[in-house]
Amino acid sequence: MIQLKNGDQIKAMMAAGRITGEALLRARDHVREGVSTYELDRVVRESIEKAGAKPSFLGYAGFPASACISINDEVIHGIPSRKRFLQEGDIVKIDVGAFYKGFHGDSARTIPVGKVSEEALRLIQVTRDSFFAGLEMLKVGNRLGDIGAAIDTLVRHNGFSTVKRYVGHGVGHELHESPDVPNYGTPGRGPRLCAGMTLAIEPMVNIGREDVRELDDGWTVKTLDGSLSAHYENSVALTSDGVINLTGIDPSF
Repeated sequence: MIQLKNGDQIKAMMAAGRITGEALLRARDHVREGVSTYELDRVVRESIEKAGAKPSFLGYAGFPASACISINDEVIHGIPSRKRFLQEGDIVKIDVGAFYKGFHGDSARTIPVGKVSEEALRLIQVTRDSFFAGLEMLKVGNRLGDIGAAIDTLVRHNGFSTVKRYVGHGVGHELHESPDVPNYGTPGRGPRLCAGMTLAIEPMVNIGREDVRELDDGWTVKTLDGSLSAHYENSVALTSDGVINLTGIDPSF
């Protein structure tokens, strides 16, 4: 069942979203060669807890860290490690959630480490662009399929592939709520979009094929063909006055 939010609840979600977005910005500022994924996770946790919130991911279904940190061909859900260090040319996906006063924020970015290939930069940009293409379809009266169709069309137009096994989701009192928000779809199909919906829209895009596999750790997801993958996510709210980007506190990021 889709849980619609009223004005006060959306205001509370804006606070959770700001904490989430600030933690992600702080992590971005620590991305450089030689930094461990454990250190990035520590930065995220300290930022969230300093704001009086709790990391949404820590302990979620047994996840052992405060952020999902995935490198290169890892799509999502990478587990931070003291033994994993960023290298020049990597692209690193950092996925962050914060729980504050009863509501969650959820946001992710893909960040280049130093100088990366032109293809990697294009992948990051296309993934970001596909999010905003989907966001353009978040309008009262549209259908959920309009969002996914816009994302997938832009991705395929640029020669990449959209991961279909994993999808976005509703967000609010729970980290994952109804409805699922696929990054593909048919225009005019699916639940009708209405004021009060709060969604985490999160395209995951591969340079190669869409197929992925989960590692034996039970969390990390990689591309099946070893190609690079990028991820871009914000929590957003649809209101009668338009869309609020709850976690996108820096328009350039």
